[in-house]
Amino acid sequence: MSFAQQSRIEPDLEAVLAAARRGRSGEILIAGGGIGGLATALALAKKGMTSHVLERRPAFAEDGAGIQIGPNGTRILAELGIADTLSPLVGRPEAIRVRDAGSGRDLVRLPLGDWIERRHGAPYWTAHRKDLHAALAARVRADPLVRLSMSTDVIDAASDDNGVAVASSDGRTFYGRALIAADGLWSDVRRRVFGAGLPRFALESAARSVVAIDKVPPALHGAETGLWLSPKAHVVHYPVSTGSELAIVVILRDSDRGEDWSVRVDAGWIAAAASDFAPDLRRLLAAPESWRKWSLHTLNMPRKWTQGRIALLGDAAHPVLPFLAQGAVLALEDAVVLADTLAREPQDTSGALRNYERLRRPRAARVERASRWNGHGYHMSGVLASARDGVLASVPPERLMARYDWLYGWKGTSRGQTRHVEDMPPA
Repeated sequence: MSFAQQSRIEPDLEAVLAAARRGRSGEILIAGGGIGGLATALALAKKGMTSHVLERRPAFAEDGAGIQIGPNGTRILAELGIADTLSPLVGRPEAIRVRDAGSGRDLVRLPLGDWIERRHGAPYWTAHRKDLHAALAARVRADPLVRLSMSTDVIDAASDDNGVAVASSDGRTFYGRALIAADGLWSDVRRRVFGAGLPRFALESAARSVVAIDKVPPALHGAETGLWLSPKAHVVHYPVSTGSELAIVVILRDSDRGEDWSVRVDAGWIAAAASDFAPDLRRLLAAPESWRKWSLHTLNMPRKWTQGRIALLGDAAHPVLPFLAQGAVLALEDAVVLADTLAREPQDTSGALRNYERLRRPRAARVERASRWNGHGYHMSGVLASARDGVLASVPPERLMARYDWLYGWKGTSRGQTRHVEDMPPA
């Protein structure tokens, strides 16, 4: 298939073949310089493979958002060589404290801290997203096996047995051994090359902010991840920036669909949703000077993640709702599995990419299901909420957390898989 058959770009695959004959197709192209794209470049470099990251933005934004990184993610950050850089900047919550948002009543305190690190051999961190991204970007820029091109918006691609050609929106064409599309929820590569549909609005949005700890009610200063449940909304908060700030996320129903990651919203919208919340929670949500939101979307997992020498990764392949805090960590997992499969099958790039999909698809599907199930549980009301609260009160917290061993204990394909355990009820 030529570019003329699947896009408005003129050059056809003869250019790819010619470039391959000239020895220009050895590097792996990566569309997208987010967490997944940069992690993929570093994972490939660890295996001795060269890559070229093509990022559409002219500069990386310093977005005010937090991120939770479970042991399955921090273990990968150590492998990629950025854990030491990030470690001084993170929060280290000792527990997830779950409360009823209306009354403030404690429902359960789930162990993190030393307990989860001993159990899985890696810590549970909370971080400012910009700190994680900056650590990845600095490592990428310092690695001689990685090139990074900004202001390069990948809009189309095609491949044959010898290589892949990629077109950017400004008419440039790039050549490589393979293309990894880590271009996010609204992936152009997924839409144009794989013919996948557009994401669907989930009728919910996530409002977020980061606030200095001295503006937070003293009762919420502890080294904990806070989770407040109510039928109409739920709130998550956790320490970032070495505990000097608190990241806050409010998930609530919304009819205003948007595609932007960072839409400003009026604080009154948050205040109205929190009008009947417990006093400490209302005070917390009144503390930020500004809020930004993004609309939550779902997407049927594409029928295929790979086509020849082109593969999808991260949200481009499997966007998940944020109710298990695993979206970015799944992209980290994808990155190391992809690098492993390409390193094992250096003479069969297409076959390696198919193997990557085979290994990753069941895991991503399970996380997606568990995330949706958690979201339902967070917003239960009436008898269902009472039953949920009864489970949380009656089952030992360590036992509840142990049922996430399948998630946090993941060690990757070449390092052995942790035995799976059944998904726990929402908590």
